[in-house]
Amino acid sequence: MTSSFLLVRLGALGDIVHAIPVAAALRRAFPSARIDWLVSAKHREILDLVPVVNRRIVVNDRQLGGSGQGLHLLAAVAALRKSRYEIAVDLQGLIKSAMIARATGASRVVGFSKKYLREPFASVFYTDTHDPGGQGIYARSETRHVVEINLGLLQAIGLSVAQPEFPIEAVKSDAAGKMLEATGGRYALLNPGAAWPNKRWPPDRLASLAAALRHRHQLMSVILWGPGERELAQAVVAGAPGSAVMTPETSIADVVALCRGASVIVSGDTGPTHIAAAVGTPIVGIYGPTRPERNGPWRPEDVTVSRASICECHHLRKCRRERMCLLDIEVSEILTAVERRLQAGRRA
Repeated sequence: MTSSFLLVRLGALGDIVHAIPVAAALRRAFPSARIDWLVSAKHREILDLVPVVNRRIVVNDRQLGGSGQGLHLLAAVAALRKSRYEIAVDLQGLIKSAMIARATGASRVVGFSKKYLREPFASVFYTDTHDPGGQGIYARSETRHVVEINLGLLQAIGLSVAQPEFPIEAVKSDAAGKMLEATGGRYALLNPGAAWPNKRWPPDRLASLAAALRHRHQLMSVILWGPGERELAQAVVAGAPGSAVMTPETSIADVVALCRGASVIVSGDTGPTHIAAAVGTPIVGIYGPTRPERNGPWRPEDVTVSRASICECHHLRKCRRERMCLLDIEVSEILTAVERRLQAGRRA
């Protein structure tokens, strides 16, 4: 029986969340195995909450020298080689991640077939590949969720998984406690930020949504923000006086707790949305340059409002048009979606 695994998924936050079920499935199938994870220093916080992982090897993958948290790439490879992994699983699909997986000296290096790789040349570093079928990871015809696709990679080692599991620990959060107190214990979590500008629904519309939720449902809104997003959050609060409050600066553990406490989250395709999906928060997702079928929430009760079918910048970080497709989504459409999701309630 295999006794040691290395998972390679350096980032980003949402992609790491989508890969957690792979670690959970390995732990269920191999309860005594060592399961380690190579992760970027920027994104290690979420893995600190995943108890099925034995060790998090934190790498500063942005540079080979200088300051920064985590090992530099060359030092990380040297440390990984000493661990003598039996199987390394590359969930990133880049030349860099595939090279690192191969350089560990693992007996088997598992990755996706070429058409499911962001950088197809990465496949030359694998000993075993899995072809999920279909037209490829970025094809508009691809309707499977990325969580399902990730779990399918385990078929290369003879493991089939029916249902994803997200073992994310609940932790005490002062930030979440303050928001519960500020809102009377019931709130909608609104997230105006995203790494891609074309994934962000405008702050003024989120402010109008917050005001409507307060007026119609006596539901306060908590505005979530991350690095570089403070001004977006401030704009939402300023546009919805008496209806919205802004979180303090948060850690990933705080975000998990805030999601767990929310009656609903409204957000684009970004890390907090995927955390919310993993911990069972009711979701209204707003989608344009990415498809909700692949990147959205997977519970049937959750709601997505999408313009992916008309988007012209599919999987591009910046919009090609003068007016991005998300601007076609009016407040009334999101409000209706939120009300529908609230009515469905939270699963026990």
